[in-house]
Amino acid sequence: MPRYTVHVRGEWLAVPCLSCTNTIRWLGKEAVRRYMKNKPDNGGFTSVEEVKFYVRRCKGLGLLDLDDTVEDALEDNEFVEVVIEGDTMSPDFIPSQPEGVHLYSKYREPQECISLDGNSLTTEDLVNLGKGLYKIKLTPEAEAKVNQSREVIERIVKEQTVVYGITTGFGKFARTVIPNSKLRELQVNLVRSHSAGVGKPLSPERTRMLLALRINVLAKGYSGISLETLQQVIEAFNASCLPYIPEKGTVGASGDLAPLSHLALGLIGEGKMWSPKSGWADAKYVLEAHGLRPITLKPKEGLALINGTQMITSLGCEAVERAGAIARQADIIAALTLEVLKGTTRAFDTDIHAVRPHRGQAEVAFRFRSLLDSDHHPSEIAESHRFCDRVQDAYTMRCCPQVHGVVNDTIAFVKDIMTTEINSATDNPMVFAERAETISGGNFHGEYPAKALDYLAIGVHELAAISERRIERLCNPSLSELPAFLVTEGGLNSGFMIAHCTAAALVSENKALCHPSSVDSLSTSAATEDHVSMGGWAARKALRVIEHVEQVLAIELLAACQGIEFLRPLRTTTPLEKVYDLVRSVVRPWMKDRFMAPDIEAAHGLLVEQKVWEVARPYIEKYRREHIPESRPNSPTAFSLGLLETNAGVGHDHGHQEEL
Repeated sequence: MPRYTVHVRGEWLAVPCLSCTNTIRWLGKEAVRRYMKNKPDNGGFTSVEEVKFYVRRCKGLGLLDLDDTVEDALEDNEFVEVVIEGDTMSPDFIPSQPEGVHLYSKYREPQECISLDGNSLTTEDLVNLGKGLYKIKLTPEAEAKVNQSREVIERIVKEQTVVYGITTGFGKFARTVIPNSKLRELQVNLVRSHSAGVGKPLSPERTRMLLALRINVLAKGYSGISLETLQQVIEAFNASCLPYIPEKGTVGASGDLAPLSHLALGLIGEGKMWSPKSGWADAKYVLEAHGLRPITLKPKEGLALINGTQMITSLGCEAVERAGAIARQADIIAALTLEVLKGTTRAFDTDIHAVRPHRGQAEVAFRFRSLLDSDHHPSEIAESHRFCDRVQDAYTMRCCPQVHGVVNDTIAFVKDIMTTEINSATDNPMVFAERAETISGGNFHGEYPAKALDYLAIGVHELAAISERRIERLCNPSLSELPAFLVTEGGLNSGFMIAHCTAAALVSENKALCHPSSVDSLSTSAATEDHVSMGGWAARKALRVIEHVEQVLAIELLAACQGIEFLRPLRTTTPLEKVYDLVRSVVRPWMKDRFMAPDIEAAHGLLVEQKVWEVARPYIEKYRREHIPESRPNSPTAFSLGLLETNAGVGHDHGHQEEL
């Protein structure tokens, strides 16, 4: 007999269907009838017949024809939603789908697996797991370690040894011994009571990352979880059954207790859960729809699921990967702006950067040369101003290697910390099977990722700060020699006037967001947890800063491409023409004023998907292969390349006027 899970006004109802000839209208009415039956006031209705509604799938939100039969329109055990006409959603209403529902309706179950052992996960792997590109399995070595650590826990329980979190209460209750008969109840109570977060739920991608990272830590074999329970967690991940996890509530000290507790709550079949098949529903229904059983927690397993820095670190991995992507593309966009503003490449000479050999600075200068070297990529724009009378560029162009460079070095530093953290055991107490004992410590404290992510936000913000100044130069006719705000018939048209204001607003907002959260600490848990990292806010804040940076650079990308329009028919270098063509494939030139927000969003999408990097990268790598000796500063070849660039006459000559 087919059964359907139906969502009515925040309630989930299981509706069996005795006849396949029943219609969608019948299903909606039956769901409303059951809803009314469960409400003391009948839900405010006098009869089912007076209720007007429509029905839609939870997956994809597609509307259903009320006259179709359930047999023709629905699969067995499908999730549907009855929407009552005239209802107004309350602010805390949980919709059947997260934001961006159109993306999730296209979800396809992955076929490939990543093997986790707790030691070799990369930040890129974790982001890809978040995107749903892979399933998870454990290595045989990890399975053996998990079994060995569980044997220690079983022995503690059997011998009734007093051990924190296993046979005692938590935090201030660490001295309260719990009888063996209540050890399972202790773990369930822990998960329920600690599920106290607030705010919007994490997106499916971020929840997948959090779940995958917790699995990786458990796979190390220092948590004491049983292999059976860990396999159930992996099955939930592989089925994309993702618990409802509010984004706020962690202080990042005794791990990310609140968000990880919400994660565990869904896995034990309580609270809400989301899957591409079901949308949001009660966790027990979602697990059942995928043929899964709720986890029954054994001693120590609740604590094993909720102790650690995985919220901070999973969001931090997304932040560091997005930061790396936008930093690479910022170099390309700045190079395009430099061309439009008729700047010089002299400031990127190899010898300049060899005598201040920061790695990030040298790499950024190299990218500028690879995109702008007129001997390698002839530029008609550069040739047009070879003999102009200007002597030096503004800092926003000339100092890109120095400013962008330290951002690259910051990202590398933070990525190293994140890579260590995602492959670290962050539980308490730690289970050491080789010593057959548990030890209480402080690996759950989030100070490492918190400090690193505060530093990341401060560093990456500078890409937006310098980009906004370049946008100003592009829009200001006294600085750009282009039409004001990059539009013809100025006055009638405003062009990029307010796009620049948007960039300025985002940069200003970032200045507040860059205040480090990890300098704050509030004592919690009756002064047991008396120093905390505030790493959850550090991670969320870093992501917001990075998104703003992406949006500011999207505006600069549009402005630079618009500037090209006023220099035609002259052409820039081949790689930068490819970037221009990419932008013009999604945004047409600005001939007169139009709705600009969609253009900014389209350009932002190119950057998030790293399309700008993809079109320029082959040229950068080809230049690298042809100029490998440049990696040896002060070598004769490097010096000759510097001369070659000078003799090419790209831009105006610099260096003869004293800089103030």
